Amino acid sequence: MREVGVLRSIVITLAALALSSLAACAPPRSNNIVIGAKNFTEQVVLGELLAQHIEHATGQKVERRFYLAGSYICHQALLAGRIDAYVEYTGTALTAILKQPLQKDPAAVAEVVRKLYEQRYNIRSFDSLGFENTFAMVIRGDEAERLHITTLSEAGAYAPQWRLGVGYEFEERPDGLAGLRAAYGLNFAGSPRVMDLGLLYRALAAHQVDLIAANSTDGPIQAMHLAVLEDDRHYFPPYEAVPLVREEALRRWPELGSALESLTGKISADDMRTLNNAVDGEHRDVVEVVREFREKRGL
Repeated sequence: MREVGVLRSIVITLAALALSSLAACAPPRSNNIVIGAKNFTEQVVLGELLAQHIEHATGQKVERRFYLAGSYICHQALLAGRIDAYVEYTGTALTAILKQPLQKDPAAVAEVVRKLYEQRYNIRSFDSLGFENTFAMVIRGDEAERLHITTLSEAGAYAPQWRLGVGYEFEERPDGLAGLRAAYGLNFAGSPRVMDLGLLYRALAAHQVDLIAANSTDGPIQAMHLAVLEDDRHYFPPYEAVPLVREEALRRWPELGSALESLTGKISADDMRTLNNAVDGEHRDVVEVVREFREKRGL
């Protein structure tokens, strides 16, 4: 039995060392407000918007930790206190983080998200910034005109000849590819091509794929004259953009809450498409684009 005890001690020691190593690799907690963002243009724009607005409204220094992969990484960073806030989408929060069944009513989804984040994680979900960024199934505009299709139901007849392009999260998430296929009976040619979100539009323009799972506020949709197929069976849940903030951060910086509340309803879907296109299409600096937007809106 002594050998078993020795082995147990060794295992415990090694596990402790491994955890210490992981902790050492993580970025240190900051003494300043830290805003996070996922790894695509809209998220970086929104992260910069929150950061600039908080700095202006509170006088506090804000650190940026952007390009944090996807929702799961941002969520874990929030729980660990590595970031204090980031913008999430209610449908993503509902299904991918909270593991709740799909719902279609925006107010009901917002209430579930608000309640469960508070109960489970001590995180406050603020009201919507003013726009929804739902998934958008996008094809080339000339293709939509040639085939005379406007809805996903109509796309079912052509899916067997189409190659699908998706981002990494969309292939796995519960409100993603599997459910969409089932809802519309879509059977595509071969396996989907999975790539970084920033590459999807290039692949579509180059005819490497024929349909992509994009976002409704993406700038290239307008700039490249693409067509969004209507979700006529209402498969996707609402995806209102809401700031998620640690309650501990709100207690530490009481002015943080009022600063974020003042952004409620201030950004429309058209605004977001314009901001995204300014960065992606016009290759302008995010900081400059956000500063200009804030000046125009008096934020």
